[in-house]
Amino acid sequence: MTWVLQRPPLRPAILAGLLLGFLVCPAVASPAAEIPLIPAGFSRLVETVGPAVVNIRAEKNLSGGAPPLRPFPREPGEGENPLQEFFERFLGEEMQREFRPPSLGSGFLIDPEGLVVTNHHVIEDADRIRVKLGDDHEYDAEVVGRDPSTDLALLRIVGAKTEFPVVRLGDSHRLKVGDWVVAIGSPFGLERTVTAGIVSAKGRVIGSGPYDDFIQTDASINPGNSGGPLLNLKGEVVGINTAIIAGGQGIGFAIPVNLAKGIIAQLKEGGEVRRGWLGVAIQDLTPEMAEYYGLESRKGVFVSEVFAGDPADQAGIRPRDIIIEVNGRKVETSRQLTGVVAEIPVGREVKVKVLREGKPRTLSVKVARRDEKRLAARGEAPAGKREESLGLRVAAVTPETAERLQLREAAGVWVLEVQPGSRAAQAGLRAGDVIREINRRAIASVGDFEETLARIPPGEPVHCFLWRRGTGYLVVKLTR
Repeated sequence: MTWVLQRPPLRPAILAGLLLGFLVCPAVASPAAEIPLIPAGFSRLVETVGPAVVNIRAEKNLSGGAPPLRPFPREPGEGENPLQEFFERFLGEEMQREFRPPSLGSGFLIDPEGLVVTNHHVIEDADRIRVKLGDDHEYDAEVVGRDPSTDLALLRIVGAKTEFPVVRLGDSHRLKVGDWVVAIGSPFGLERTVTAGIVSAKGRVIGSGPYDDFIQTDASINPGNSGGPLLNLKGEVVGINTAIIAGGQGIGFAIPVNLAKGIIAQLKEGGEVRRGWLGVAIQDLTPEMAEYYGLESRKGVFVSEVFAGDPADQAGIRPRDIIIEVNGRKVETSRQLTGVVAEIPVGREVKVKVLREGKPRTLSVKVARRDEKRLAARGEAPAGKREESLGLRVAAVTPETAERLQLREAAGVWVLEVQPGSRAAQAGLRAGDVIREINRRAIASVGDFEETLARIPPGEPVHCFLWRRGTGYLVVKLTR
């Protein structure tokens, strides 16, 4: 007898289970499967943090020129409301005499006694500030301190006899691109609006000031969100919503909370921010400058000017030094150096490591209080000599010229003209440039300029170390 072994057909439910297990099991073993791509929800976060987020109304009194007040607005297709006509006829002049345009914004409580963080632009020039909590209680507030450079302000609720809910400040350094974030605020006056998205980028520079270091997010941020918190999934504040791009949907910016912490502490303590200052004008290294100085990389900050009597001058830092470290912390860009020095308490002595002629030196600098300085230069071109092979005309930098250009010394030659299509033009030289060195040789006069060029054989490189108004020092490379 022959036995035939027959396997019973698989039931659909069993087949589906095996297939599902086959598809799911490898994913469970995969590290990627452990990453929650979509949070289950944000309701618990909002319930916890929401009460500490406030609506801010900043009022400023304006006399005259105010738009007419319409307490009884007209609906489309309807005629004039008789009550509106009455108000305009008998009270119109009085109603327009004083106008209070509100500046709507957001903020969040960081202290049970009523300290509120918001943006400086939300309360700028306000005559009265009102803070409205999530429970609809409304209070007057006063400015504890403000910092326009970072667009931060600290307020204090006055006249309240209660403890307020607060938020926790997180760590924006640990925030990663792609992390989920939640924004809470009052966009367009719509209070307690919650939006969610991800961190789109970090370290964004948008031209708002010397301390730009924004978190970019696609969580919807609109006018009125300013000053409100950007939260991680733990409910911690990782940023302060502060800017949007006009017409840029899905692009918002927040101040990193780690930058704000030091500012808030100083505002709370003394009502103002005292930033560190070395007393140098600085700029980033270009590839040509790095090559000129024999550097393997562009990491470091070029000192274009040292202000007389300021800390760097007293410590022995010189123009053309390259700063590479401050207190052991490496600095690679001028913006990074500005931020590092700004955080140093005024009066503290720091170790600044520089490269001078390719050799490292460490100098002790006592940090002073930052003093903003703006330089501008204008001048007229006198007659000069033409260098035909390169296609440019130069003149000596006289004391009068140096004064007009606000140069520290009357040295070098001034480029008066660059012929279109010439070697100088192709290399990027411009009229108004002041050439200080050629192939590491100092140029003090037109004679030095001509003599130095005459020594360079045809076809050899010519490195021009120069100063350019509005840019600083540059190295332009061309061929003789």
